[in-house]
Amino acid sequence: MQKKVLALHDLSGFGRSSLVPIIAVLSAAGHQCVPLPTAVFSTHTAIPHWAVTDLTDAMEGTINQYDALGLRFEAVYAGFLASAAQIDRVREAAVRLRAEGGLTVIDPVMGDNGEVYETYTPEMCTRMRELCAIADIITPNTTEAAILLGRDPAGKPQSDDEAWEWMRALQQTYGAEIVLTGLDFETGKVGTGCLGHAGGGLTLHRRIDRYYPGTGDLFAATMLGALLNGVSLPNACTRAGEFVKDCIAYTAEQGTDPMHGVQFEKLLGQIVK
Repeated sequence: MQKKVLALHDLSGFGRSSLVPIIAVLSAAGHQCVPLPTAVFSTHTAIPHWAVTDLTDAMEGTINQYDALGLRFEAVYAGFLASAAQIDRVREAAVRLRAEGGLTVIDPVMGDNGEVYETYTPEMCTRMRELCAIADIITPNTTEAAILLGRDPAGKPQSDDEAWEWMRALQQTYGAEIVLTGLDFETGKVGTGCLGHAGGGLTLHRRIDRYYPGTGDLFAATMLGALLNGVSLPNACTRAGEFVKDCIAYTAEQGTDPMHGVQFEKLLGQIVK
């Protein structure tokens, strides 16, 4: 039976972030992605002068309708949230709409490169910690992991031992399986660590010296798609990391504006089941 994913993320029209790559990747992996937009942005927020429409009120009506229809999802997957009130909507969706034995996956999108995003207030960061406490899997980058642990957002693991310490601390605090992205303690490499209930691993690959918004969404969606196809957490993370690396490499060759995001479209065949 085809698996359904309820994806609670923003919809950014231009820039290849959030629901745009998420829908494409999960569909390519063979799953039905059902988007529940938290907000509509004209562009992702790294492009100046964006316009936004908050959809908090609409989220509640959608959740109520899906519940009344008896829809249940093998994964409830949430990312960028436009307001603290939306955290309650995500919690409600996870409680009411997740199928028995399904996953709640929280990508705690709060910041990157040592800084908290301008749209995230201290209240929202605090509430995000509450949301992570109900998750089965959380996928923070090192900046977000630091926020979740009450550490300096500019700090990050400087060795594999420190990466394991961070992941153990996150698992002890939130009780979830941990996927920690943005590890770059080895010169010329970047990668991911994971710590699940049945073990984990660290995967580093060649660093491509480019920064593109939306790669975190691309990674998490690719990882989730693989997990729902029965791939183990370490292998799903490895596959996702390699796919993102390939997308970055291809996009860098095209020489496009980094703010336009990664050109993942022509590489989706790598994850088609």
